[in-house]
Amino acid sequence: MQRVGTMRNCSKSACVNNCDRKADCDPGGYGEDYVVCCSKYGFCGTTEKFCGTKDVNRPSCTVGESTRFKRVVGYYETWATGRACNRFSPEQIPAGVYSHINLAFASINPSTFELVPAAKADTDLYKRVANLKAEDPRLKVLVAVGGSDFNDTGPTASTFSDIARSEAAQDKFVDSVLKFMSTYDLDGIDLDWEYPAAKDRGGRDDDFANFPKLMKTLKQALKEYEVSITLPAIYRNLQHFDLKSIAPHVDFFNVMTYDLHGAWETPTESGGPYLDSHTNLTEIKSGLDLLWRNGVDPDKVVLGLAFYGRGFVASSSSCLGPGCTFESGTDALVCSAEVGSALNSEIDDLVAEQGNWLTYDDEETLQLKADFARSQCLGGVMVWAISHDTEDAKYSTALSRVAPRLSSS
Repeated sequence: MQRVGTMRNCSKSACVNNCDRKADCDPGGYGEDYVVCCSKYGFCGTTEKFCGTKDVNRPSCTVGESTRFKRVVGYYETWATGRACNRFSPEQIPAGVYSHINLAFASINPSTFELVPAAKADTDLYKRVANLKAEDPRLKVLVAVGGSDFNDTGPTASTFSDIARSEAAQDKFVDSVLKFMSTYDLDGIDLDWEYPAAKDRGGRDDDFANFPKLMKTLKQALKEYEVSITLPAIYRNLQHFDLKSIAPHVDFFNVMTYDLHGAWETPTESGGPYLDSHTNLTEIKSGLDLLWRNGVDPDKVVLGLAFYGRGFVASSSSCLGPGCTFESGTDALVCSAEVGSALNSEIDDLVAEQGNWLTYDDEETLQLKADFARSQCLGGVMVWAISHDTEDAKYSTALSRVAPRLSSS
């Protein structure tokens, strides 16, 4: 099997797979880049259904549940102070919980390739979050760049791709990053490119080869600063990341092991409109297998946790288990303002409404995921997003109990 959607296997002169989107791969093949397997029906995967006896060498650690993590990363949304309700300020973040706070998101000027605040008001928030280091000297504050909206149709859709393919653009970007670090007293950068080579999101075929070059240039220039990137947890989006070439140039990977299911699923998709957890360990384990098949060091892997839920209106109140379907996502709530979604600070209100089926993590399931991360020898856990928490930081406090950071006393 060849990588999906590249010029070498999808062009007028050669169409090996997926050109007409009927299949992912060549039936019976074995992926060269992600060592995924191709079923007899032409779809890629890593489970027994796809791979048969082809094993994956999963990491394994035997540790106590109190084992501390090297990294407990939390994203803070700079727009959280301006929400219609349940606003969350930097000063509400409890000290000692997070080893890293990622400011989400900064932007990039698509003409000059310079790193810039996404909004003028964000500069004050950068300083307020950086000031948390006075109370917690071991805390590191990074700026997260990009995000899902950054690659939506618009002026920045191809900006990551433009930078990755041009040495001159990389030099401009890196110089601006260094200035940004100094100006706002930051400790590193996290790149959230969603996703390389995605044609509908500004990507190009050569992103696969160019992204590692960008990361090498960035890491060499930043030296003492930390560099991380976010990764999707499903093959469709992960296949165009050259992990083997990127890994030497990042300190760690933040893996988005959430949003595995949601109200966007329809009867025409293979998943269908089923009531499924948006962050379940079965699919998380399968997603991480893609990393292990590429020889990624588990110490560099940070497991994503969600401080929000996904809500569905069940098709039948008498069918709420495996195999049951949903009619739609729950109505958009005032604070989250998104169909089928709820901040953790809104969870109690949504649960109280009859007919809703909600998937989210509480302290018990956060504990299960922290233990899973320990069993896989992972280097930490990550939260999207700190700013979804309750006013009294209920979920961050719970996280500190189930996933204490290494630097905590």
